[in-house]
Amino acid sequence: SKSPSARQNMPVRYFIMKSSNLQNIDISQQKGIWSTVPSNEGKLNRAFWEGSMVYLIFSVQGSGCFQGFARMGSAIGCEKSQDWGSSGFGGVFKVEWIRKESIPFQFAQHLLNPWNDSKKVQ
Repeated sequence: SKSPSARQNMPVRYFIMKSSNLQNIDISQQKGIWSTVPSNEGKLNRAFWEGSMVYLIFSVQGSGCFQGFARMGSAIGCEKSQDWGSSGFGGVFKVEWIRKESIPFQFAQHLLNPWNDSKKVQ
């Protein structure tokens, strides 16, 4: 575990987490956990170990909104959860929800992602 002083000068990272349904977001908010597809695990774990904080911004596909944001509270482990009911997900990790609110994409239309051809963040 990294001490707070060791993490201060490290970069903060942000990721948009897309969910196929609102039920997964509800489970995450109730249990303080999340799971993603295995192809995302390496990037998230690297960011967790190399960064000072990793913030996850959640959005349900097709909703036109963000559903809130959380801080990544642990690295992704090998343990899987049956909560999502899909074999396509990888290991579970802790998340600490900071804000649970539906925020339309239009309120973030001024945010552009320079690492994705300056496309809108949504």
